[in-house]
Amino acid sequence: MKMAISLPPTKRAESHREKNSYHLRQRKLTVKTMATLEVHQIPCLSDNYGYLIHDPETGVTATIDTPEVAPVNAALAEKGWELTHILNTHHHFDHAGGNLELKKQWNCLIVGSRDDADRIPGIDVKVGDRDTYQFGGHEALVFDVSGHTIGHIAYYFPDAEKLFCGDALFALGCGRLFEGSPAQMWTSLQKLAALPDATGVYCAHEYTQANAAFALSVEPQNNDLQQRSREIDDLRARGLPTVPSSIGLEKATNPFLRPMSKDLQANLNLQGADLVEVFAETRRRKDSF
Repeated sequence: MKMAISLPPTKRAESHREKNSYHLRQRKLTVKTMATLEVHQIPCLSDNYGYLIHDPETGVTATIDTPEVAPVNAALAEKGWELTHILNTHHHFDHAGGNLELKKQWNCLIVGSRDDADRIPGIDVKVGDRDTYQFGGHEALVFDVSGHTIGHIAYYFPDAEKLFCGDALFALGCGRLFEGSPAQMWTSLQKLAALPDATGVYCAHEYTQANAAFALSVEPQNNDLQQRSREIDDLRARGLPTVPSSIGLEKATNPFLRPMSKDLQANLNLQGADLVEVFAETRRRKDSF
């Protein structure tokens, strides 16, 4: 998706050449806009990732969740940015525990789910499924991705092709179902799987190596998964993050997005079963893996 760009109308009919020039200008402006949402990844706690997102055109900066205050402030100081927003995905302490301290320090605006508002500390703006939220020059599309918790949301920036999905979708995994049902979680994950393959997936934990071991246990025939597992092992051996991934990569290798896989179904003894049943069994096995 591209952001609409309004240019002043001409007072006379354009020639064919002028029209072509106009469309080229539009294309160049769109490319420039897509490049302006900066992301800075922040390791927090034992295995969390926080993210600062920054629009240099307007100067606004958000932290996606607040897993730990000190690393967020250190990253802000390193980048020379001022915190204007907190975009919460859900209420768990390793995602919203720093809200009030950061809000007191920065006087920033806290955005969160209206369906989880009572559990989001300091919430100012309440959003829900398919709402849009304007962040500087960028529009975020909000998805309700309940399952891990009720009221969990994700933020998708179409112009930047970036998805911030908290604990709903992980690299090679998905969130444990603390509050929602398998059917609810599968519905949520389908919303994310429908995004363009190039969409960057910025999840909130470095669980990928353990997730890969489980994924191989339920779909060992998947060549793409085998290759990805080797790459993950190499990254972790060098102390490098495995996040972000992409929607296309997750669809090819993440068992929680692949209940339609004949190999996965056969390995679970669920050939031809309803996709929710396959997803639920995959999640059940991961819980005890």
